Amino acid sequence: MTEASEHDGATPERGAAVPGQDGHGGGTGDAGVGTRTRSGTGAGAGAGTGAGDGAEAEAGTGAGDAGAWAERSGAARHGRAAAPPVPRVRLVDEAREAGLSKTTVSAALNGTGRLSPEVREKARDTARRMGYRPNATARQLRAGRARLIGYVVGELADTPWTFLESPYFARLTGATAATALARGYAVVLLPAGSLQSEWAALPLDAVVVADPVADDRIVEDLLAARIPVFSDRSVEGRPGAHWVDVDATAVVGQTLDHFHAQGARRPVLVVPDSTTRFHREVDAAHRAWCAAHGLPVLSVRAAEPGNGPVIQAVETALGVGPDRPDALLVVAEASPPLVLDAARRIGYDVPGDLLLACVSEDETAVHTEPPVTTLSLRPDAVAEAGIAHLVAVLEQGLRETGGALVPVRLDVRASSVRRG
Repeated sequence: MTEASEHDGATPERGAAVPGQDGHGGGTGDAGVGTRTRSGTGAGAGAGTGAGDGAEAEAGTGAGDAGAWAERSGAARHGRAAAPPVPRVRLVDEAREAGLSKTTVSAALNGTGRLSPEVREKARDTARRMGYRPNATARQLRAGRARLIGYVVGELADTPWTFLESPYFARLTGATAATALARGYAVVLLPAGSLQSEWAALPLDAVVVADPVADDRIVEDLLAARIPVFSDRSVEGRPGAHWVDVDATAVVGQTLDHFHAQGARRPVLVVPDSTTRFHREVDAAHRAWCAAHGLPVLSVRAAEPGNGPVIQAVETALGVGPDRPDALLVVAEASPPLVLDAARRIGYDVPGDLLLACVSEDETAVHTEPPVTTLSLRPDAVAEAGIAHLVAVLEQGLRETGGALVPVRLDVRASSVRRG
């Protein structure tokens, strides 16, 4: 297939009336596609596109037959007329407008060929101005892919709390969509807890399952449907599954080592009551670190996601009494200013009495007094590594079910540094 054919595969919308010279409708494709053909005031019959499945082939003047359109769509039964679809701008139309050949325009839009920057920009500017876009169906048939990636957050399947309220998942979702789009793929958001019957008919090339819970049904269903799954390390070694993850041991070790260097000897952990691989590993790493340093294991689980339940867990963790914690690591996601306020309400001075760090992507942490130390799971880097691996699997034929480990980043600020 030539370069031009990738962009020039567009066909008029099924049944669209295309104006002719003598007021007659014209069309492309096989005239015998529709089950019925109706004429308007002109003599020429508009033909179907060749992809029809029993749709009617329309005819009429350039203005079209509004009554026929309404009848075909069923809109007449509701007392309104449906407008005919607007014909797509074709590659030949754009080439004529730009004063260039179809081959040149196709190369400019594909980023191929030996063209001057001026010619390439002229073609692209004309395409933007005219609203030209390649025929997605033709591309799909040529490549054998729909270039659609499903995306679902597994951790929050059983709660009404939306993942877009989470700064981490909001960043991860946005970065995944932007990175995929730059590679020519669109992301389809699947609600948490989606059933097989809800996505089975979608032409998904792959699905990203962020933070699946233990024994997540959607992972099983996707793999059974032979759809490549990209997730965390919980899917490691499974045929058709690939992973990108962060080092949970480093999350705990870097932060608690920092607390220890500042003199803390009673650090407490607030972690979600979750069965995701990441949170289970955080809990295990915390216990191992405390045992290695001969310190008590102090931890509290947040019953549910969201600021309210996590702040309640923080208040429980800080408590009252002679053996109060002297450092707090909040892995359950919550607003850093709210965590800081909770510590102060209970009577702590931060960082005088309590060193504080939060696993968070919330930018408000920089603007508190004192600024709150955060540990970033680097969702942008996770998205970039994941999409790069996905493209290697889909387009380069990578068969190994491997993965990548993304390093975390500890941003030390005044909330975890002893004064003086």
